[in-house]
Amino acid sequence: MTDYKTLIDAETWAYIERINSYYPPDTIDYTIAEQRAIYDRMCREFFAGYPQGVTAETTAIALVAHNIPIRVYRNATPNNAATVLYVHGGGFILGGLDSHDDVCAELCARTGHEVVSIDYRLAPEHLHPAAFDDVLGAFEWAAKTYRCPVLLCGDSAGGNLCAAVSHATRGHAKRPVGQMLIYAGLFGDRSKGSYVTHAEAPMLTVRDIEYYKHIRTGGVDRTGDITLSPLADADFANLPPTVLITAECDPLSSDGEAYRDRILAAGGRAWWFEEPGLVHAYLRGRHMVGRARASFTRIVDAVSALGRGDWIW
Repeated sequence: MTDYKTLIDAETWAYIERINSYYPPDTIDYTIAEQRAIYDRMCREFFAGYPQGVTAETTAIALVAHNIPIRVYRNATPNNAATVLYVHGGGFILGGLDSHDDVCAELCARTGHEVVSIDYRLAPEHLHPAAFDDVLGAFEWAAKTYRCPVLLCGDSAGGNLCAAVSHATRGHAKRPVGQMLIYAGLFGDRSKGSYVTHAEAPMLTVRDIEYYKHIRTGGVDRTGDITLSPLADADFANLPPTVLITAECDPLSSDGEAYRDRILAAGGRAWWFEEPGLVHAYLRGRHMVGRARASFTRIVDAVSALGRGDWIW
């Protein structure tokens, strides 16, 4: 059994306890409406505001069937090397433009890039592939709208959607310039690695992962569907330069390693870093946990490098 008392430091435990005070570990046993209310309240409690010089505009992308709400963050001193398309986490059932509002604002402030946050449709009202279709549609809109390259960035469920879009757009004239995947769930082999070692990790368990997948698919077996499970793809060639950041104490960590290895084996460029002693969803603790603060700086630096077209790893 994994000894989290030695792996996780006091600052991170304080963060976990504060999260649990707003969002208890048994929240998945509540109704979807109750879960969303709990999650939204937690997000408000952790909201850190906007850095100076960042403004945001909420608008929408008009697709054929429906509109996708977006929030566009701009820096007073812009860096036009790339535009960042940010895809939020939340297990495909939670979150929206407000849940990761300050993360996007800080990413904009520290990179200078314009950041576009996507409010994709959520399950169970909209089953897979609705969220994938929305993020793909948003990427295609951004590729046509912006003169600069588009960089994909997402955490958890959002990282899954970014990877799926990267696989789907390899043959497009305009493809992502890179992808930044933060503790992404890529649906790797759940019989080994971190899925076993950290099956009962604080903040995210294997039971949670199975629950979110079931809700997203409506219980339908979609084995082999790479728009759902990017690691199910048989071809990892021609993917954009990829940076993967995972947390050590997270059942999803092995997905980052496996995805890195398959891109490298196909001749691509990928870098994976596992953050020691951190847990899933640690981004919300970047202002109270030293390890999370250092990781967010790593993410900012990687986004900046990918936006410039640099490969420094």
